[in-house]
Amino acid sequence: MDIRVKQRAVVEALEDVKGRDIQVFNVAAQTAYFERVVIASGDSNRQVNALASHVQEKLKALGANVIGVEGRRNGEWVLVDLGDIVVHVMHPAVRSHYNLEELWGGKEVKMKPAAAPKRAVAKKKPARGKTARRRSRK
Repeated sequence: MDIRVKQRAVVEALEDVKGRDIQVFNVAAQTAYFERVVIASGDSNRQVNALASHVQEKLKALGANVIGVEGRRNGEWVLVDLGDIVVHVMHPAVRSHYNLEELWGGKEVKMKPAAAPKRAVAKKKPARGKTARRRSRK
């Protein structure tokens, strides 16, 4: 699976469960173990676990291999290992304490917004009794 497709799926899964402050870092130049680090915040232990579970489920459904999940019991910081992407989901206080953005602060990946489904646009009809063009007076 293409890394861009995989990272898009991770971000969408986090957004589905209202993950906050989602950041994606390209760390391929810093380590040979993985290419991307995704960091997100959740407001409670329950939400942090739900975010990690949703990422895991969505990526499995796409055929990606989930290597492992750590920290579910505590729920303050859950790590999801997807091989070439590592996802950190944590409480804001834990996130600010460990400051992973500074540690992995490689090149932040700017992602284009997901394409919204196109809707058919109805064309406006001219008002009754009026012509499309006005005649000039002489």
